[in-house]
Amino acid sequence: MGEQSKVKFPQEVIDEYAALGIDLPALFSAGHLGTRMGIQVLEASAERVVATMPVEGNTQPYGLLHGGASAVLAETLGSVGSMLHGGSSKIAVGVDLNCTHHRGVRSGLVTGVATPVHRGRSTATYEIVITDEQDKRVCTARLTCLLRDAEGAARG
Repeated sequence: MGEQSKVKFPQEVIDEYAALGIDLPALFSAGHLGTRMGIQVLEASAERVVATMPVEGNTQPYGLLHGGASAVLAETLGSVGSMLHGGSSKIAVGVDLNCTHHRGVRSGLVTGVATPVHRGRSTATYEIVITDEQDKRVCTARLTCLLRDAEGAARG
């Protein structure tokens, strides 16, 4: 996803993880898939997660942005928001993803913005709006994550 130091986290979130000996900006990643797809997270908090993704390299045979690429961007953003909502004692696991594709995109960058619809103790749901460089809506997605206790989960 590019350089992790560019991601803007709320300071209190960085401090929470630092108290546990975890360097959140270093830990933060969409994994190999996000890196391969060129996802660049610009801002991350439980209230709002923003990232970009290039269309080039993420197209289907007709040269349009692949719907699966939009789904990867959406799930990444919603999962990050859910993780930050759950805090260091929880892990977020996606259980439902819905994507509606509104228009095709052939070039440039798309931007995804995730905002919460519901933030509870055991689940979190985010709406993710993906737009093109002209700010036209490309995809609307909704992701629900189960928030599980982090005990026993691998931590960097």
